[in-house]
Amino acid sequence: MATVREVRRRIKSVKNIAQITRAMQAVAASRMRRAQEAVLSTRPYAQCAWTLLTHLAALRGETEEMHPLLQARSVSKVALVLLTSDRGLCGAFNTNIIRKTLEYIEALSVPVDIVAVGRKGRDIVLRQGRSLVAEFSNLPAQPTLMDVTPIARVALDGFLDGAYDAVWLAYTDFINTLRQEPVVKRLLPLMPTEVEKQVMAEYVDEAEQVAVPEYIYEPDPRTILDTVVPRFTELQVYQAVLESLASEHSARMVAMRNATENAEALTQDLQLTYNKARQQAITSEIVDIAGGAEALAQARAAS
Repeated sequence: MATVREVRRRIKSVKNIAQITRAMQAVAASRMRRAQEAVLSTRPYAQCAWTLLTHLAALRGETEEMHPLLQARSVSKVALVLLTSDRGLCGAFNTNIIRKTLEYIEALSVPVDIVAVGRKGRDIVLRQGRSLVAEFSNLPAQPTLMDVTPIARVALDGFLDGAYDAVWLAYTDFINTLRQEPVVKRLLPLMPTEVEKQVMAEYVDEAEQVAVPEYIYEPDPRTILDTVVPRFTELQVYQAVLESLASEHSARMVAMRNATENAEALTQDLQLTYNKARQQAITSEIVDIAGGAEALAQARAAS
């Protein structure tokens, strides 16, 4: 059994760890609330953008000729944007999305170039020797669309130049504080008629192909598409980043709360062990004193 001093040292260490995890839990909870507000505030805009894009894509006969980002191609090479965190201590957040991404890559029969957003994903990609074409890290705690635009431009430029025939986005979809779901969805080409495979599809209520009334577009549908489609692609990446951040902070808050509770439980167990060790030490001392007194009494009686 460990000595009283060793157990006391362990108790002090566990209590210090509990203080750290409790502070990290509070910080993660604060960031999580801000991230959730950002996610929820952008979803209505995404719905309206999808509706507009659906109406424009319903102008059959010229839509595919208007903008190349709407053209489906025969896939020979794919780019995949992987969203992870820069830091750990967030439970299975990074593990789940990385596992999902690697399973998807293994299922493909074409080469895949990876754009890593976050150091955790980048490290895994480099460790496995996969093709890494770009890496982004140290995003602000509350990123703006301008912070995410460079990530979207890598995907847009690669698709427009013909380097990739499809671009997919792997991120963690925020459901609620206790549930985050890793998903891999298509970013490009944009296909309003196949919304279920597109990023943010679950938040689009009116994206199904329906009879579209006649609208008068000014200046003209082609000009609007040239403006809307790239911006909407950037919006999808931005929304995915917000979803991933909200999921990360939620996962970290839950992980730190569990760590704090485990530390408190371990402290109680160590305290019980400490009491037993201390009681055993006191008992041993009493036995030694009693034995010494008895020996002294016998020595006096013999003399």
